[in-house]
Amino acid sequence: MKWNLHLWRKAVNYIMFSLAGLCTLATVSVLFGILGFLVWKGASSINWDFFTQLPKPVGEAGGGMANAIIGSFKLVLLAAAVGVPVGFISGVYLAEFGGRRFPALIRYVADLLNGVPSIVIGIFIYALVVVPMKRFSTLAGGLALALMMVPVTMRTTEQFLRAVPDSLREAALALGASQWRMVATVVIPASMHAVLTGTLLGVARVAGETAPLLFTAFNNRFWSPGWDQPTASLPVMVFTYAIAPYEDWHRQAWAAGLVLLVSMLALNIAAHRILSVRMARRPGR
Repeated sequence: MKWNLHLWRKAVNYIMFSLAGLCTLATVSVLFGILGFLVWKGASSINWDFFTQLPKPVGEAGGGMANAIIGSFKLVLLAAAVGVPVGFISGVYLAEFGGRRFPALIRYVADLLNGVPSIVIGIFIYALVVVPMKRFSTLAGGLALALMMVPVTMRTTEQFLRAVPDSLREAALALGASQWRMVATVVIPASMHAVLTGTLLGVARVAGETAPLLFTAFNNRFWSPGWDQPTASLPVMVFTYAIAPYEDWHRQAWAAGLVLLVSMLALNIAAHRILSVRMARRPGR
């Protein structure tokens, strides 16, 4: 009887381990399949001109997406400049200073905001910023992305701050530090690498968004000086070129998709690398 039970447990363990391995392999295969397909379709269009030249007029082959690359950088930079401080400070408040009812309400609202379709956020910023300004702009696009970043940054910051051992807080308070000083000099430095990881993941989350930019930053086939003019971005250029009836535009859309995906992978790898280094430096490891 015991031998049969042992065989049954080993069989179940083997089956579940195999299923987990197959699911992992399927997930990784999808990622590498997408990356390989983008390389196959778009690598031939990636050259120096792609990164340095403006798009060519319709009917002319060649050109690049330098304006879209710079535009995406400006949009993400503005989104991070607005969304990261707001989300970080909100996360610190929820983790260290909030009571019970109010933080619970804020968390619920943040989770709802995180689940709002991005196109709805684009329409909201369109009504709030674009209509009063009477123009599409980099500012409106950056604010739309920032609004999407806030709940992600806030929730990750709160979770990482709560992961800091209470013994560190108690030691700082026992030495006479105020609560604010304890948070600023002990808790935040202890979790900074993890918070930075969450921030990078938040940036990666919004950098590939297209729908809100259609209502806010719109598009531009030329350079966009300043922050109050329409600007091109890689996601919108991928959308525009992909639905166009020109074969050369299709190839450049694949190339832009490849650049965008590689950028997102680089951000995610950097975030996980920072977190793994932080975990390796913990005492007792």
